[in-house]
Amino acid sequence: MRLDQVGKRYGIRLPWVVRDVSLDVLPGKLVRLEGRNGTGKSTLLRIMAGVSVPSRGKVTGRPVTGFVPERFPPALPFSARDYLGHVGRMHGVNGDSLAKRIEACLGRMGGMEFADVPLRNMSKGMCQKVAVAQALLPRFGLLVLDEAWTGLDVEAKAALDEAVAERLDRGGSVVFVDHDPARLSHLEAERWRVEAGAVTRVEAGAARAGGTPGSARAGGTAGSARAGGSGDSAQAGEYRGSHRAAKGARRRASRAAASGVLIEIAGWPGGVRFDRVRGVSAVDQDDDRLTVLVEPEASDHVLRGLLAAGPDVHVLGVQVQDGGER
Repeated sequence: MRLDQVGKRYGIRLPWVVRDVSLDVLPGKLVRLEGRNGTGKSTLLRIMAGVSVPSRGKVTGRPVTGFVPERFPPALPFSARDYLGHVGRMHGVNGDSLAKRIEACLGRMGGMEFADVPLRNMSKGMCQKVAVAQALLPRFGLLVLDEAWTGLDVEAKAALDEAVAERLDRGGSVVFVDHDPARLSHLEAERWRVEAGAVTRVEAGAARAGGTPGSARAGGTAGSARAGGSGDSAQAGEYRGSHRAAKGARRRASRAAASGVLIEIAGWPGGVRFDRVRGVSAVDQDDDRLTVLVEPEASDHVLRGLLAAGPDVHVLGVQVQDGGER
């Protein structure tokens, strides 16, 4: 599949979400898209999957494609089986072959027990299994996965990992986004970074934050690829500052028998400032690892800000510390 000078915006007077993107997705290739929230990753994935038409440029050579969107619609009146049957017929699968394929895909994800339950009555995790199952209905071709592992249990995540490996072995292609930097790390993958609507190939061995520019490059202004209001953006922005917090603050706080909520974070970029965030009483930062001591009444506020800070930031643990005891 070839993307040639592809751009997308959602109105003639609105900014470009992605612009002038040219890249190839070759048979048998695994491609990981990286970048923070709002950089255009989801928009680019929707264009690749064929569910969104580019405003400029063209996509050629798209094979049969299964797509797991970032947000699967949960309120549909169909049962899982009926929904998968509808999607399967769209892919040209019918009759006994379709019934067997539905059972195989839904069973693989551990979803046969709720095959006849309406989607509107399912939990988020159940809906996510259906979302993955419908994308796996075509045996060959392209898989486009937008945070498809989110909400799955351990067994279902492992099943999706196996399905990706099998698709690649059959000569198919997989393009994915996931917040876990170790996702599919056992498989060889090309890495493309999306930033402000621009796409740059990350060469092997390059730093995660940037990388050496490859043949695909774009410019433009990013739009929002993730749902969320100005509150999330404001909270995320509250964490971004001009210098690094002092190391060892947490250890000093522990020696002083401080009380509060300890939040441990991975993937935190260098050059950040936490000391002005409401409720934060101590900070310990070591490269991209960060531990903050927060007043209990402010812990929800801080956690919401962390969740809005981007896909590279991960909350590793939350612990209550009472007078030095955890």
